[in-house]
Amino acid sequence: MRDAYKAIFEPLQLQSGKHLKNRMVMAPMGHLGSLTGGYISEEELAYYDKRVRDVGMVITSATTIKEGTHYPGLPAVETDEHIPGLRKLSAVLKSHGAAAVMQLLHEGANGSGEAPSAVVAENSELPLPRELSDTEIESIIKKFGDAARRAIEAGFDGVEIHGANGFLVQQFTSPHYNRRMDRWGGTSENRLAFPLAVINEVKRVVAESEKPFIIGYRISPEEAETNGLTMADTIRNVDMLADQGLDYIHVSLHQFWSKPRRGTNDTRSRMEILKEVVGDRTALIGVGEIKTPEDAAMALSTGVELLAIARGLLLDPEWVQKVHEENEDLIKKKLYRGDQLDLMLPNALWKMIENFIPFED
Repeated sequence: MRDAYKAIFEPLQLQSGKHLKNRMVMAPMGHLGSLTGGYISEEELAYYDKRVRDVGMVITSATTIKEGTHYPGLPAVETDEHIPGLRKLSAVLKSHGAAAVMQLLHEGANGSGEAPSAVVAENSELPLPRELSDTEIESIIKKFGDAARRAIEAGFDGVEIHGANGFLVQQFTSPHYNRRMDRWGGTSENRLAFPLAVINEVKRVVAESEKPFIIGYRISPEEAETNGLTMADTIRNVDMLADQGLDYIHVSLHQFWSKPRRGTNDTRSRMEILKEVVGDRTALIGVGEIKTPEDAAMALSTGVELLAIARGLLLDPEWVQKVHEENEDLIKKKLYRGDQLDLMLPNALWKMIENFIPFED
């Protein structure tokens, strides 16, 4: 490998004791390839097998924890009946030495019809969700723990709590979505009570397994809503999350170097600000427009421990290998109409790509 890219291939040991062979993570991309009911399909196994050979860690597509209606094509960890298929998936993900992490999702107002409060996003056409009762909230916390137990039984190395992108866990932290005035809302501290309870339940389950197991947490740093999360809220929340014994915090961004919109006068990027907040208490995963090894090396120079890449691995499953072998000039950057079979992209994902991504002829 070239000296300029050595940082990409440095190993990392997480707080749980899990060892990662390098700093590159396959981002949790929705592949739309699961069967009805969230069962694992052969085409999603082939999709992952094509992409996990060289990364240090792979995070699965958002995997639903709650039985009921959800986005089609998502995998599920809702019942013990899902474990056999998930065991096949973990075996594929780990087959070349990557750590396999399952992302745990409850959709909240964006899909399940349940939310902290009867509120949707500004200008949304979704119907108003139903406000969860205290008893229902406690039940959902337990479902996260049950999902972690199933992930352990299925052979995964860890779980990532999906607290980003407007789904339920983030909704509880948000002054826009969470209008409650009980122990789950009303103050910034109470709005963190639900995610902290979820973390503690997952930690309880993991402690019972008595083996190293990764626990990560994904955040979105700001919300577009008038009364939504600001950078000031995120700095406060991340400071609290960094003390929870997590292996990492994964910051969901469209662009790694993006700057805060409101809530601080700091002109640095969000990732640089959050790295200073977190220090060495836990690892940070950065993501967003990491297309070239130069992009990756520059992002790692901020002190961020890990980088997740999405589109890069979608277009070229050998992205990491080509950088390691000094063949980065051969990294594929364009998509062609005949690429589906070669890239092992599930049919539903390919159809979505056809509608939204321009092809090269």
